[in-house]
Amino acid sequence: MSVNTERRQSPMGGRGMHGPMGGIAEKPRNFKATLAKLIVYCKSYVPVIIIALIAAVIGTVLQIIGPDKLKDITNEITKGLPAVINGAPVLGSIDMNAVTDMAWLLVFFYAGSALLGFAQSFIMATVTQKISKNMRTDISQKINRLPLKYFDKTSHGDVLSRVTNDVDSIGQTLNQSIGSLVTAITMFIGSIFMMFYTNWIMALTAVGASVIGFVWMALIMKKTQKHFIAQQKDLGSINGHIEETFSNHNVVKVYNGGKQAKETFEEINDKLYKSAWKSQFLSGLMMPLMQFIGNFGYMAVCVVGAALAMNGTISFGVIVAFMIYVRLFTQPLTQIAQAANNLQRTAAAGERVFEFLDEPELMDESQKPKALQNIKGDVEFKHVKFGYVPEKTIIHDFSVQIRPGQKVAIVGPTGAGKSTIMNLLMRFYEIDDGEILVDGTPISQVPRENVHEQFCMVLQDSWLFEGTIKENIIYSKQGVSDEQVISACKTVGLHHFITTLPDGYETILNDKASLSEGQKQLITIARAMIQNAPMLILDEATSSVDTRTERMVQLAMDKLTEGRTSFVIAHRLSTIKNADVILVMKDGDIIEIGNHEELLSKNGFYAELYNSQFETVA
Repeated sequence: MSVNTERRQSPMGGRGMHGPMGGIAEKPRNFKATLAKLIVYCKSYVPVIIIALIAAVIGTVLQIIGPDKLKDITNEITKGLPAVINGAPVLGSIDMNAVTDMAWLLVFFYAGSALLGFAQSFIMATVTQKISKNMRTDISQKINRLPLKYFDKTSHGDVLSRVTNDVDSIGQTLNQSIGSLVTAITMFIGSIFMMFYTNWIMALTAVGASVIGFVWMALIMKKTQKHFIAQQKDLGSINGHIEETFSNHNVVKVYNGGKQAKETFEEINDKLYKSAWKSQFLSGLMMPLMQFIGNFGYMAVCVVGAALAMNGTISFGVIVAFMIYVRLFTQPLTQIAQAANNLQRTAAAGERVFEFLDEPELMDESQKPKALQNIKGDVEFKHVKFGYVPEKTIIHDFSVQIRPGQKVAIVGPTGAGKSTIMNLLMRFYEIDDGEILVDGTPISQVPRENVHEQFCMVLQDSWLFEGTIKENIIYSKQGVSDEQVISACKTVGLHHFITTLPDGYETILNDKASLSEGQKQLITIARAMIQNAPMLILDEATSSVDTRTERMVQLAMDKLTEGRTSFVIAHRLSTIKNADVILVMKDGDIIEIGNHEELLSKNGFYAELYNSQFETVA
């Protein structure tokens, strides 16, 4: 065991509040690569998506053919208009059978187009929801495979934003924009073809009147791209700030931080407002612009068509057909522009999602041959060295041997490395050098899950989820009887309180449940008893309870630690006087070791800490 008196500062280790801007630096965007990743991610659904898109294309083609048939119907009807032959009016005749046949064919085309559009919408809605579900599942599973150091540098709200906002953006685009884009492109190309097939002069008129729409669309898309990126980033930032502020609402209130929190919120909200306003305003210009182009196209077709009809170059039915073709030609421009904007938003969201999914994971240890079974509780630290970041070592040379069944207390000033040692023992972080052994087996040679199974933990921050009291106590433990739950609650002195609740052990714990911090902590202590693991970690387990409750909990803890190797981190030194071994830490090293009486007799750092508590009280 070496002693190093050089003071090193420990990072926050994930316990502090993150800044409002999250923790991920902005990286260069590559939208083509992101869209390629999205296609690869959806590869199992690609055949079904192709079927849906083929249905959309066929349905659009049927729509495009419709005006040509309508032209024929119009021309047939105009045959019945009166004509002047040799100065005498002559009534024409209409072939109603031909009109009826063409009308029914037109109905068939439009009905078929509607059915194919319905099929495409149904398929895409089903597929996109499955893709979104899979993506949320992958993110959830990814969270469990990420090392804790990732969450030390990343806002929790930012991660939540990726699960909710970004995945929803991707799902909406896949559901709405992909089909619309294919339909619009088919409609655009098909209507151009049919216009030139019908009359090239009228086609050039319609296309020429709409060229300006392409120019404006390209300019607007170029401008909106950067604003959609900023919008997604600012959305993640504001979610992170709100989540952290409200999860620590009491702290904000106590320290009168409401004004500062509000100012920070207003600052981020203002940035989100500006980026969202610019992106939405610019993308919103598409609709009025396309409406203007469409109306201009109508006017050009009517004027040029009337002139050609007067010269006998075209029939009246051609004008009717082109009136519809102009709408079919200009409408896709709006859809293409809107789909392009949505694809930009999706690329920004997809990049954030895939950036998260591509984060380095914990190593897969399922194939490790060794496992901890029926352990006695012999724990040894051999020259352990660790730092949260490479340039800042906070555990320098930690070595100690702990025998089975011993109650080990770890004390020292804030930042000494007490909780860090427990994190390393649980393999929440990997050590930089040295070795930790349990019953002679290095824990680096066994799967992390196997290491976690050997410990039950009670932390200083009580963690409860929305569910019944019973569900919280038996969390992740199978085959627990009601009698065992009641026995654990009686041991910690919680049973009487639970029986006074209207629903007893079936009481739902949520925001409406008024539990004190001490009662929440007692529930987590009862949970540790139910887990019944061979080793125990208590990290300031009694910090939230009053003195009377502390004595009761201490008795329960003494029972819980019987026959188990237990590690107790405590600032109240009065609670660890009965520990078999007390490790006194300072600046990442053990500077004293012994039991309570031995350390007091040395009149060293531990004695100074112990006496200072009573001096403070006095």
